[in-house]
Amino acid sequence: MTYEDIAGHPALPACVRAQALAMQQAYQGNPRASSVFATQQRWLMAHIGLALYFRRDPSDYRKELTAARFVDVTVQHAVASRNTAHAFIKEMQHYNFIEVGPASEDGRIRPLRLPAITLEPLIGWIHMHLSTLDALDGGHRLETFRARPQMLAQLQPLIADGLVSSVPVREPQQTFSLFTWLNNGGVVMDWLISGVDPQNAGQERIPTGVLSIGDFARWLKLSRTHLARKLRDAEALGSVGWLGQRGNSIMWISNEFYGEYLTAQAVKLAIIDAAFAASTTPAMD
Repeated sequence: MTYEDIAGHPALPACVRAQALAMQQAYQGNPRASSVFATQQRWLMAHIGLALYFRRDPSDYRKELTAARFVDVTVQHAVASRNTAHAFIKEMQHYNFIEVGPASEDGRIRPLRLPAITLEPLIGWIHMHLSTLDALDGGHRLETFRARPQMLAQLQPLIADGLVSSVPVREPQQTFSLFTWLNNGGVVMDWLISGVDPQNAGQERIPTGVLSIGDFARWLKLSRTHLARKLRDAEALGSVGWLGQRGNSIMWISNEFYGEYLTAQAVKLAIIDAAFAASTTPAMD
């Protein structure tokens, strides 16, 4: 399915809400792992690292996943500075998402390894998005992926290539971008969208399920002050508001912000579907 197919599909609001609920449940089940994907920058860095891991060549130490290669590729794609990329690697090591392998024949090069448990959140993330695509066109992508789990090594790098090279992914629209750089900002948006009834999608002010900033911040493990500041920024853009007292009544999101979220999901889903199609197409002789 192309971006146009997905963005214009009448079932997209309902399918995206189901996906947001699934993402929310994944966060509740494993907040630490979900936080790796919870900001735009971390999300892209994670995909870069995973792609390097799947494309590594254990028989050639120069093509292994190393901290130096990860930092170089991250900077090359202008995703983050060298300091930020190094800090990300150290954090992933601290939480055992990656581990340092034995020294290579060079001696100075220490390949990085991914424990099997690290791939579980990635597989769950792919399951959610393939399920959304299947719901849109009645396909069997998720069934195919589950029957061929080995295709992950080919699929994920193609997804990463698409995400890193996509201008709409790298430069999201204004309100969406407010949250993509907030710690757990992706979770904030998923929570807002999961409370939207698709039948209300055409309204100028669309009610969500959020009633209290304090409860919202505690659930997300975010500073209430920091979250409130971001929401005020979004409110100044006319993107969010409250039906009653600010911070203590049902929050609404604007039709424009809702449209930005749907557009971002359509872009991402089209990239994933293109990668899936390429992964399941027999190689030409």
